[in-house]
Amino acid sequence: MLQRLLLILAVGFTTTLALPGHAEVSPQAAVESSVEAIIDALKDDALDKETRRQKIRAIISKRFDFRAMSQRTLATNWKKASDEEKEQFVDLFSRLIESSYIGKIEAYTDEKVQYPGETVKGMKAFVKTLITSSSADIPVDYRLYRKDDQWLVYDVIIEGVSLISNYRSSYQEIVKKEGFAGLLARMQDKIKELESQPAEQPA
Repeated sequence: MLQRLLLILAVGFTTTLALPGHAEVSPQAAVESSVEAIIDALKDDALDKETRRQKIRAIISKRFDFRAMSQRTLATNWKKASDEEKEQFVDLFSRLIESSYIGKIEAYTDEKVQYPGETVKGMKAFVKTLITSSSADIPVDYRLYRKDDQWLVYDVIIEGVSLISNYRSSYQEIVKKEGFAGLLARMQDKIKELESQPAEQPA
């Protein structure tokens, strides 16, 4: 079940590909577009493993506002960090997210995605999705904001639990005990660990 949940998070976490140059695209339409793009890449037998990973990474890095996510994750610690520390954190945080979930994405086994609806309030939106499989239905929701002509994700909620809140809680403890340098060192170690792991196999 844990492997399945991580897989669902991985598929969901890459779902914000908006259509360039089309400001009228709704948040839900942007989510659906990205889901299809990711699934197409996973099913494309012409792509070798590394090319597929690069394609997925490109979607993640282009369509997630990692700086906004970093600010929300660090909360008050963001203001205390130096400009250099902020840039290091954004870089490591984006790499951590990509490394954490890239292997899980590759374990995609035809789970289905439903779209119960969206709520738009000004420049922000909340999109609901439901990942269905033979064993469970898992709600995965997205908080997005509009930047220029695109909807970008700044948080993901899995079964009612905010991804940003989870990271914020653990990172605040590390900064409190080990300082900002300690947090960056831990993130670097975790990335190395994740990158050395083999790709996840379908359950």
